[in-house]
Amino acid sequence: MKINTRLFGEVDVDDAKILNFESGIIGFPDYKKFTLVYDVEREQDASIIWLQSMDEAQLALPIINPLLVKEDYNPTVEDQFLESLGDLGPENTLVFITVTVPQDIEKMTVNLRAPIIINAENRKAVQIIIEDDLPVRFPVYEILSANNEAKEGE
Repeated sequence: MKINTRLFGEVDVDDAKILNFESGIIGFPDYKKFTLVYDVEREQDASIIWLQSMDEAQLALPIINPLLVKEDYNPTVEDQFLESLGDLGPENTLVFITVTVPQDIEKMTVNLRAPIIINAENRKAVQIIIEDDLPVRFPVYEILSANNEAKEGE
């Protein structure tokens, strides 16, 4: 399936790569189908991935693996919020958090209170708001810069 995107132009998406958010995502409850888009050439070190709507070309959210910015990230998630995803285990569970990139990139933050959880086997996904006392705007510019410098030094 080919889709038009604001950031990447026309992209060919395999049907097996489409994620289904039964309840949409926070702020966009009407958009249910998304895919993950990243630079294929940098797949191994791509820290920021894009959650691209299949329904709206203009809607693409930068997301990141939370462990890249907070190694001890382990929010408390009530089972009832994950029931719609089916059986989850370490081998099929992906967790991401959204990134906010303002004009001043040094003020980049992530939202640690609203993770996106994906069952990679059945491609069902959900974004939830957790009750843990974690920040909605956790600064990450310095962390990501340090991670990139470490990779370049390898």
